[in-house]
Amino acid sequence: MERKKAVVTGASRGIGNGIARCLAREGYDLAISYATKQEEAQKLANELQETYGGKCFYFQASLEKEGVGVELLKKSVEALGGLDLLVNNAGVTRFENILDLTPEVFDLLFHLDFKNYILMMQEAARYMVKNKVRGSLINITSSRGERAYAGDFLYGGLKAGLNRAIQSIALDLAPYGIRVNNVAPGAVRVRDKQELVNQGKTDFWDDLGKKIPLERCGMPEDIGEAVAFLASEKASYITGTTLRIDGGLILPGMPEHVLPGEDFNGWSKAHSLFAEEVFKRIV
Repeated sequence: MERKKAVVTGASRGIGNGIARCLAREGYDLAISYATKQEEAQKLANELQETYGGKCFYFQASLEKEGVGVELLKKSVEALGGLDLLVNNAGVTRFENILDLTPEVFDLLFHLDFKNYILMMQEAARYMVKNKVRGSLINITSSRGERAYAGDFLYGGLKAGLNRAIQSIALDLAPYGIRVNNVAPGAVRVRDKQELVNQGKTDFWDDLGKKIPLERCGMPEDIGEAVAFLASEKASYITGTTLRIDGGLILPGMPEHVLPGEDFNGWSKAHSLFAEEVFKRIV
């Protein structure tokens, strides 16, 4: 039986890494992208090939640059010999007060977290329609697209826009048998605890996990399992949906207090510690 083929952006670490692992286990050949962590991407590709026997190509892609996402997809399809699944995962998060926003930050987040997703979906859909592939498009958004936090109008607003956009895209592509869905993570541990300790950095995920109804933060594989499900035949009747995977973090009635001594913007402040670090690596 021919292996299915998937492209996963931003898979060298974190959520994308968990997605790639779950898809490889399910029998996919993969093309993954990385921004700066070539060694980690290569290590993951080698591990997945040795463990599951499929192919795993890895490509550098600075997706904040115009046209790079579409070229990445074309290169990946050529290497894989086809395409059944696109997972848009790569992005950047940042908290930004409306009073402090600069055009440069606005343009960067808009391109990475919205425009690039749309253009890569368009390119993937055109390939699938042309080649009569009844494929799947999945975007990683965020629970912040549903719940408002101070200083989160831009990132949260863009994710909310994607949640709405895929409903119409799903209608556009349904006649071709192409399904379009989002996965919206909540608080996901994207850094190993020991790695943070070695770097002398604060690990806020433990404290945050205690405030979540299921009493832990998510793991990258939790998101990967959701993606693998939505891409499978078990989800063949699901399209235009955003599946929230957050352990109950933003259920009605949940307070936003997440760290001892924090005010009602505790989650925003905690998450911004990590978000700022990610942002600096890109700019």
